[in-house]
Amino acid sequence: MLSDVTTPQDLDERFRTAVAVMDVAATRRSTDQPVRDGTVLTGQSALGLFDAQLTSRHLDLAKRWLRSFGEGFYTVGSSGHEGNAALAAALRLTDPALLHYRSGGFYCARLAQAVRRSVGAGGTDGLGGTGTAEPDGEAAEPGPDPVTDAARHMLRGAVASAADPITGGRSKVIGDMALNIIPTSGTAGGHLPRAVGLALGMERMTRLAAVARPRQPGLARSPAGGRPYLEPRSPWPDDAIVVCTFGDASINHASAVAAFNTAGWADHAGLTAPVLFVCEDNGLGISVPSPEGWVTAALRSRPWLHYLSADGCDLAETYDVAGEAAAWVREHRRPAVLHLSTVRLMGHSSTDVESAYRSVEQVERDVARDPLVSTARLLIAAGLTTADEVIARYDEVGWQVRKVAEEVIGEPKIETAAQVVATTAPKRPIRVARVVTDSGARAAGAAAATRAATLGTRLPEERGPMTLAQTINAVLADALLTYPAMTVFGADVAAKGGLYGVTAGLSERFGPNRVFDTTCDGTSIIGLSLGAGLAGQLPVPEIQQLTYLHSAEEQLRGEAAALQFLSRGGYRNPMVLRLPGLAYQDSLGGHSDNDNSLAVLRDIPGLVIAVPARAEDAAGLLRSCLASAAVDGSVCVFVEPIASYDLRDLHTADDGQWLAPYTPPGQWGTGHVPVGRSRNYLVDSGADLTVITFGNGVRMSLRVAARLAREGVGTRVVDLRWLAPLPVADIVREATATGRVLIVDETRRSGGVGEGVLAALVEAGYVGSAARIAALDSFIPLGPAAHQVLVGEDAITQGARALLAG
Repeated sequence: MLSDVTTPQDLDERFRTAVAVMDVAATRRSTDQPVRDGTVLTGQSALGLFDAQLTSRHLDLAKRWLRSFGEGFYTVGSSGHEGNAALAAALRLTDPALLHYRSGGFYCARLAQAVRRSVGAGGTDGLGGTGTAEPDGEAAEPGPDPVTDAARHMLRGAVASAADPITGGRSKVIGDMALNIIPTSGTAGGHLPRAVGLALGMERMTRLAAVARPRQPGLARSPAGGRPYLEPRSPWPDDAIVVCTFGDASINHASAVAAFNTAGWADHAGLTAPVLFVCEDNGLGISVPSPEGWVTAALRSRPWLHYLSADGCDLAETYDVAGEAAAWVREHRRPAVLHLSTVRLMGHSSTDVESAYRSVEQVERDVARDPLVSTARLLIAAGLTTADEVIARYDEVGWQVRKVAEEVIGEPKIETAAQVVATTAPKRPIRVARVVTDSGARAAGAAAATRAATLGTRLPEERGPMTLAQTINAVLADALLTYPAMTVFGADVAAKGGLYGVTAGLSERFGPNRVFDTTCDGTSIIGLSLGAGLAGQLPVPEIQQLTYLHSAEEQLRGEAAALQFLSRGGYRNPMVLRLPGLAYQDSLGGHSDNDNSLAVLRDIPGLVIAVPARAEDAAGLLRSCLASAAVDGSVCVFVEPIASYDLRDLHTADDGQWLAPYTPPGQWGTGHVPVGRSRNYLVDSGADLTVITFGNGVRMSLRVAARLAREGVGTRVVDLRWLAPLPVADIVREATATGRVLIVDETRRSGGVGEGVLAALVEAGYVGSAARIAALDSFIPLGPAAHQVLVGEDAITQGARALLAG
């Protein structure tokens, strides 16, 4: 039976049987000598790594034991991949690591390194310095026993204990702030773009720090002790490298392809990207085998990626080649990929039935390459231990792990919804307001001369009324002065000034370290932003059009928004993603240019979504997004209505009512727009009808309200401004004021913003009448036909009159 060779019990017995017959070495090597000829791995290091491998294996066995009686959850183990312990030993503790779910050996080995350093130095010697916020608990510092420590950490995650030091019981991931291991979502290849972004971000932060001005007094410090955003300083040493592990099936994922391409593109362009990709190739993507030779061919063919390979089941070979790879990346500051051949033992996961897709012979071949057996043979052949001693140590580690497993069963779990969402930003609106106010005061006072020298003798507040696009440009310029670690980037944002000219002139004023062009791939742009935020920057990326976001949305959902959730708020990737979009672009056409769907963004937990309708609101909204990112680590999406970029008039030609003067710095605080607060317009008395809208709908609704006013109808026009979080209290208050609500929604009827507004009214007990006008469930066609599916002023007028008549 195939199941007879894949159970934890059988794997345990096979290890004992294989070790028991190993011959005692004729000669004994000392522990400070290489464990065998031709390697640099010493006996002492090999013994320590074997302990890490044993711990990882017993953690897999303990997790399955816990699950067998309902105390554990779905588990993906590391059995067969324990050779990655040697990878950890070849790196430094200060090298940030983004690991895939079979990296238990790596974690155990790095924890043991931290224990040795702590014991030797009387402390953690700078470990734990990469957290960028105040987590909802203390980061776990290494204890005196790496086996017990690793078991307690990993098994707390397995049973969803609230004491889990990385997620606080929210998930089970491999991560540890004290060890510089950044948790990942587990989406295949999803963490690779972040790894590339972090490598590029660390190098950029080094350059920014070299030219940074001293921290300015009077400017609010960030919640990370003032380090990120306001002071360009990387959390990691200048010579650190990024390591990123993943499975062989992940190389086919779009996110991984984007990451490889961006790393190679950056290297070809002369940028420094010190990232070490590590493919742990067990030949299977769950049940689908990788075609013979495909992984090697695919990794070797990546341009500008230095390729190395090793037998991941051979501890000494893995250690030697991993050390060579790490040294090459560290010296050259260039990307490399290490291809490790591994095996997968006990199936893909705790619920996997291997017999459905693998033969006995295939499983037997993998079991014969068990890395624990291989390391035991290496140590015994060197005379460093005996078969009896190996089995005794195996049993001792197993007893320690099982003891911890029994202890964590009774630990408290998360008990309230408030505990679950405690790490979801935004959280500190008063601090956000203070950052806006203090930065304005600084720009009007001590920094006024610098501002004038950088922005020109004619400051934006002296230029007269401005359009939406001009206002956004001016706010970005002021923000680059306010936040010395802020960067603006995306396809065409530098030399061209953006597809629509919104970032024009910023690169010339602030230089290529602050404002720069990237590839036009949305996945890579967001990945660069994820890494830049971890490196200490305040990234403001731009994706050229809303349409281009959809292929990259997983980077927002699975990586950006999830990081605080997966790390108790300890790690953050703040960003303000500028996203030109929405419809009504008569000069352009078709569904690609006129994308009016925001549904993909609205259900991402913690995401902040702002939509400015006009220049007068754009400055306050954008400053709030930037401050929220700096203070709370928020992931913000700033959706810019392209059709409104250059609008000047509201009611009649040349009335200039859609323009607005730029707010001088001294008034930024008084003009602050809190996250989640709407803007309300009273047209005439405002007593008869409430129109709730946003974006392009605001101008159309105000025009309709003016016509209704001539008929004696008073209208309240509510500009939501924030689509997440929705200004629910404002919605309910303004709806109740008239008892008649018309929702004007330029997104599609199904999945549109209007659905959320209606739901908010119903849940609040609103008892008046309500109607909704939304775009049709259609792609937007080319030319005048677009107006057949979009909301127009005539439809708004008819909807208003129907409500009034009813």
